[in-house]
Amino acid sequence: MTASNVTASNVKPVLIIGGSGVVGRRAVKALRDLHPELPVRIGARDMTKAAALAKDIGHAEAVRVDLERDDLGLAPDAAFSAVVVLLKDDSLRSMKYAQDHRLPYVSFSDFAFDIGPAVGRYIQRPKDSAVLLLGNFLGGTAALSALHFAREFKKVHAIYLSGIFDEEDVGGPAASGDMVRLQKSVPSPLILEDGKFIWASSEEDATRTFQGVDGTSWKGHAYPLLDVATLAASTGASTVRLDMAVRSASQRAPGKGPGHELIIEIEGELPDGTTARVRHALVDGDVHSGLSGRGVALAVERLLGLRGGAPVAPGLYSPEGLLDPAYVVERLRHWGTVVGRA
Repeated sequence: MTASNVTASNVKPVLIIGGSGVVGRRAVKALRDLHPELPVRIGARDMTKAAALAKDIGHAEAVRVDLERDDLGLAPDAAFSAVVVLLKDDSLRSMKYAQDHRLPYVSFSDFAFDIGPAVGRYIQRPKDSAVLLLGNFLGGTAALSALHFAREFKKVHAIYLSGIFDEEDVGGPAASGDMVRLQKSVPSPLILEDGKFIWASSEEDATRTFQGVDGTSWKGHAYPLLDVATLAASTGASTVRLDMAVRSASQRAPGKGPGHELIIEIEGELPDGTTARVRHALVDGDVHSGLSGRGVALAVERLLGLRGGAPVAPGLYSPEGLLDPAYVVERLRHWGTVVGRA
């Protein structure tokens, strides 16, 4: 298909494995908002929950997925337009299924330290699928927002991403599994400091104090998400790090429920030759899975060629290589995220 004849109503269903989870529910609802006619298949083990979600969003069906089988337990004549995996598939059978059927593939739950198996499988079959590694903070929306704000600079020297989460914003089983894997696998986070990538093994390197939107000081801890590597490559910055802090219920503003905020600080050289450090913030009243799900939806939209050009050709991608940062920020504002200088 070319860009001129790709519409949501004439593509095959998108298979979203883990689509009834905390991020998955938000991803399919964001997709439905973007494209009311796009068919969706919600892959899950809990068919009751998946079927209820499918009925709620319309143009969707629940399908049972078995990651222990090469065919994922799907019917031989099942046909899809993309495979999106919102949980950790240690077997990579879902990726092999996508390659076998020459479908775009989205991997959502890979930290910086465990993308090797997926990269290795891609290298062996580089012409079969568009493979998007989306193990970025907030489904890539953080990095893409940073790129949008970085456009005012002639040269970027440093990028600091700082997230503040509510203590009740713990995510679902998939997120809990990711945290266990993180703690057991590589407890040291990846940062770029003065042009060198390091695994921050000391408390001094792994923590950083930053200010929230209201001026409150927070002690954040670095996390090994893909943003550090992809933002370094896309901007040329010599320092990039991502830190997260947790807000207790007693620290919320009066009358506010769980929500989160992201502070983006960028240092660099402006077009007039002066140096500056600017702060922007994204503040959202939903749990952090909300922005994550929206990032997934925007990525699927682009992969299928429903916006921004023809369907994406086979290759290995990060969100920065696919999506227009200005469009992402525009959509986030449309969905209710408050975006502005902090």
